[in-house]
Amino acid sequence: MADKIRKGVLVVLGLVWLAPVYLMLANAAKTDDQYGVVSVWQAVGISGLLENVATAWDRGNISEGIASTALYSVVSPGLAVLVGAAAGFAIVALRLRHGFFWFVLIFSSTVFPLQMILMPLFIGYVEAGLYDTRVGMILIYTVISVPFSAFVMRNFFSGVARQVFEAAVVDGASTWRIFWRIYLPMSGSALAAVFILQATFVWNDLLLGLTLTQSAETRPVMTALSALQSTYGGSTMPTVLAGGLIVSVPTVALFLLTQRAFTRGLSLGQF
Repeated sequence: MADKIRKGVLVVLGLVWLAPVYLMLANAAKTDDQYGVVSVWQAVGISGLLENVATAWDRGNISEGIASTALYSVVSPGLAVLVGAAAGFAIVALRLRHGFFWFVLIFSSTVFPLQMILMPLFIGYVEAGLYDTRVGMILIYTVISVPFSAFVMRNFFSGVARQVFEAAVVDGASTWRIFWRIYLPMSGSALAAVFILQATFVWNDLLLGLTLTQSAETRPVMTALSALQSTYGGSTMPTVLAGGLIVSVPTVALFLLTQRAFTRGLSLGQF
């Protein structure tokens, strides 16, 4: 009986979770004449989907946004997991002096909302010449991704036996070699899980894109998508929803292709 109740609850939660996806698909496939006349819950086929997708792609500069965001979503999380792994390795394996203090200092940056630093961040970017540049976006995405990466990797390395490090030292391995050849390969699943989470965060970011970018070739895809429904974008809701469908496909595909590594990383990284 308990199993049936649990399955029933999971089915209901799954339907609730999928309801927004259905609404996006159903309304992205409507033509401009159908939207607002036909109920949002009623599907009318896929007659207008391809046209809306093509309009969103051309009018919203989605292709340039995807190219920029793909760069940010690969480079920044990649750098962040390496820096976070190095910090965790130094705190746990090297037993850095006052290691817990440094860990708290790194992770404390997540305490304050990002909105609190937007104005000084904007001013600093303008003065440093980083505003509306891809280097600047990679830098800020890397910085805000490091604390969570350090948190997870410190937890993971805490579960590695101290004898592993001591045996490598006895064999004459340098600190860099121990980190690069032993600890990093050992933590592959945890690194993959952190990378996937941070890449998804970067891909879905809107706030930093609106604040720190302006040109079409630099701004992230979510910022380009938001421009579709702005005063100057002037796109109808089916077109905007079609654009949302386009930009959501990469993250869905990422989770589907890496779900096994992601699940293993969640357990090994002790989230």
